[in-house]
Amino acid sequence: MSNKTSTYFPDLNDVKQAAETIKKVSAVTPLSYGTRYSNSFNANIYFKREDLQQVRSYKIRGAYNKISSLSVKDSENGVVCASAGNHAQGVALSCKLLQIRGTIYMPTPTPKQKVEQVKMFGGAFIEIQLVGDTFDDAYHAAMTEVQDTGKTFIHPFNDKKVIEGQATIGLEIIEQAEAPIDYIFIPVGGGGLAAGLSSVFKTLSPSTKIIGVEPEGAPSMSVSIKNNKNTELKKIEKFVDGAAVKRVGDLTFPICKKNLDAIITVPEGKVCETILELYNKDAIVVEPAGALSIAALDFYANAIKGKNVVCLVSGSNNDITRTSEIQERALLYANLKHYFIIKFPQRAGALKEFVVDILGENDDITYFEYAKKTNRENGSAVVGIQLKSSKDLEPLISKMKAHNFYGDYLNDKPDLFQFLV
Repeated sequence: MSNKTSTYFPDLNDVKQAAETIKKVSAVTPLSYGTRYSNSFNANIYFKREDLQQVRSYKIRGAYNKISSLSVKDSENGVVCASAGNHAQGVALSCKLLQIRGTIYMPTPTPKQKVEQVKMFGGAFIEIQLVGDTFDDAYHAAMTEVQDTGKTFIHPFNDKKVIEGQATIGLEIIEQAEAPIDYIFIPVGGGGLAAGLSSVFKTLSPSTKIIGVEPEGAPSMSVSIKNNKNTELKKIEKFVDGAAVKRVGDLTFPICKKNLDAIITVPEGKVCETILELYNKDAIVVEPAGALSIAALDFYANAIKGKNVVCLVSGSNNDITRTSEIQERALLYANLKHYFIIKFPQRAGALKEFVVDILGENDDITYFEYAKKTNRENGSAVVGIQLKSSKDLEPLISKMKAHNFYGDYLNDKPDLFQFLV
């Protein structure tokens, strides 16, 4: 007799029931035609706008479906979650709507704006606990309360009811689409969205190619699929915070492994380019995770020509204080922003010579800091230079070397570079 436990796969009837459960609280978000992207890629590109939900992300679907499924006893006992982002807002609003008490644990450094949003959505039905410096600290505190009180923990992705709630997006897309969908691009964090949506598509639209998209610095699903087992990463880049997890769900991993036709990673710099492009050219505000699916299009440019393509825009909870970092990362990815150590020769007028004779007429100094606070006329400096074209880099370096200004290039030295960006 086998000891293996059967793998859970969402049942279409359960997803349809979830759609009934959440229909009063979750908007049927538009499937919008992206004219500019369609023209650029010579394809029909559509955006599923989950950023337009009341809590500005799809997370309300899974949170409400889960919390509304609790027994009377569990509802009276209350719920607990750990999140500094969209899941917290989904749980908070669900608690208020269902009149269930909830405690939400968030790391102490969580921006005030996010804390206030959670308070607004949850009102008197939620209590916020700011604990520790990281999400892990908040998570451990939440689990301690669960163990001490028997309250229900609302997991952001590794839960059947949450997965089925997120899966309802798939039902909407298929109903809204006017033609068969050739490709759908889905952001992947812990895998709840990808697991649910992909299961619906495999049942109702099996010819659609389902592409999972992860941030390059947090490829937990990619690594797990490659290793053929759920693998926890030792270290991740947290910039795309809505999709940056060290370990995907034990429930979601086998579903994604079976259902995803491919999974790719997108550099964080490319995500930043996409955020700025959507804002400046399309008046669409997205958070880093919300830009993932659209950022992936460049990597499928040939494959999607002439095809019907859907990109799931997962959320728009972007913190305005991150704008300068987003701009910086985008410029670095485009190879337009460069940092150097410049050695100024020990002669009068060296700085003027550097500006007039070395820099091109379109080059701009965006950062300048002497390595030594004294002897500035003869010292080295860290200089950030923004170029108009990436092709200008090599001529710039050549001129620096020819005039004995060149000291070192810092962009490819991460140990030093982290202090600048």
